[in-house]
Amino acid sequence: LIGAILMIVTGCLRNMDDAYSKMNFESIVLIAAMLPMATALQKTGGMELISNAIIDTLGKFGPYGVLIGVYAITVIFGQFVSNTATAVLFAPIAMSAAMAMDVNPYTFMIGVAAAASMAFATPIASPTNSLVLTAGNYKFSDFVRVGVPLQVVMFIVMMIVVPLLFPF
Repeated sequence: LIGAILMIVTGCLRNMDDAYSKMNFESIVLIAAMLPMATALQKTGGMELISNAIIDTLGKFGPYGVLIGVYAITVIFGQFVSNTATAVLFAPIAMSAAMAMDVNPYTFMIGVAAAASMAFATPIASPTNSLVLTAGNYKFSDFVRVGVPLQVVMFIVMMIVVPLLFPF
């Protein structure tokens, strides 16, 4: 609200037609439509299926391997679905995986929260990216070129920091 008022007071926004012409309503609808997906996956048993698959595949590497897997899958999924919906989808998966392995669920939940917020490589997953795409005349490739290296750096940092702050 303060930002909107400042935009009007400083003259950045001259009229509502200008504001509406810059909004990407397709992105707004996409963000709103993704939240029910979490409920559907939970009610159909999809969450448990994904959790078991991650543990079966990466469980031999211990909780650290499972954390890496949950983080990576969350980041990948988060490039195409809003960060809020991604966190809603993967939080129960991470919790279920942590409980099945009898480790600290906070480690996995923080990993999911961080990973869901790392939607740098596409303009469709993050509302901020979606809103600046049109207004800034950016292309999809601009996000990939800058976002992927940033995600790799953040992956390395998070895989060091999260287990240190929230031990298994």
